[in-house]
Amino acid sequence: MTNTPQAATARTTRTVLFDALGGPEVLRIHDVPLPAPGPTELLIRVEALGLNRAEALFRAGTYYYQPTLPGSRLGYEASGTVEAVGDQVTAFAPGDPVMTGSGIEMGAQGVYAERIVLPETSVLPRPASVDAVTGAAARLTYTTAYGALVETAGMRPGDHVLITAASSGVGTAAIQVARRIGAVPIAATRTEAKRQALLDLGAEHVVVTGTHDVAKETHRITGTGADILFDAIGGPELPHHAAALGASGTIVVYGWLNGPITFPMNWPQTIHTYANFSVPPEVRDRSDAFLRAGLRDGTLRPAIAEVFEGLDRIQDAHRLMETGTHTGKIVVTL
Repeated sequence: MTNTPQAATARTTRTVLFDALGGPEVLRIHDVPLPAPGPTELLIRVEALGLNRAEALFRAGTYYYQPTLPGSRLGYEASGTVEAVGDQVTAFAPGDPVMTGSGIEMGAQGVYAERIVLPETSVLPRPASVDAVTGAAARLTYTTAYGALVETAGMRPGDHVLITAASSGVGTAAIQVARRIGAVPIAATRTEAKRQALLDLGAEHVVVTGTHDVAKETHRITGTGADILFDAIGGPELPHHAAALGASGTIVVYGWLNGPITFPMNWPQTIHTYANFSVPPEVRDRSDAFLRAGLRDGTLRPAIAEVFEGLDRIQDAHRLMETGTHTGKIVVTL
């Protein structure tokens, strides 16, 4: 194992934990023991955290797996610098900029901390041109959008893609992924206030669901209906969103913000579900390569809603996430 002086002297690290299910108020900061990295692990000094809706669900006990209480950790995405590596690690060295977000079990490995130890398989090199805030906001959103749209739905240049919850982190990433492929992103959002921000991010069209019928407006825009529906909402709205598709359209559902889905017996389109944790290694590798290339050439640039300074602002950051009023990712810098 290779250690820097900082890694050798840091015996504990400030870490966000929660002992009960609930709102942002359950989050507390504790000093917890900091282990040395094992043979295939990295010790990382965290510089920024990217928040995801999954973390609010996990904190509240409504995610697809449950936290282990008391003392559960939290968080998938971090950006930072390697401080030490295990003796079997060859792809990383102290001083390397990195980002996380894959293959993490939040309860035990959550990244809301000043220093973290993770297996090297959960870490990705961060291009030198990418700052810590961008790195913290990138991996889960873009790999979800790429994996669902390209690998699962087979998105091609010219396809019309209807993106629900378009102002979310994954939604804004999907707009840019579609643009990079040459598809036509149609962003659906609840309020007129987010229209211009979505157009600025690259949406070709914006449908405000509070004032327009999504299906009718999408058919008006496209003439024959969208080719792909990329949906985060699920619930009883899904059949109506699916009506925006053409007869041979494809649905990819990656979230259930409004609850379980009811599938009509005569649904004419192809429907898939998508989750990053279940993709095979070769898809994960292609997703990561697509992300790094897009970050380097500037075609993928996360929309940052707000940056909170300091781990002590974690409750405030979660409160903003609960409102749903932001566009893009919320980041906490350390």
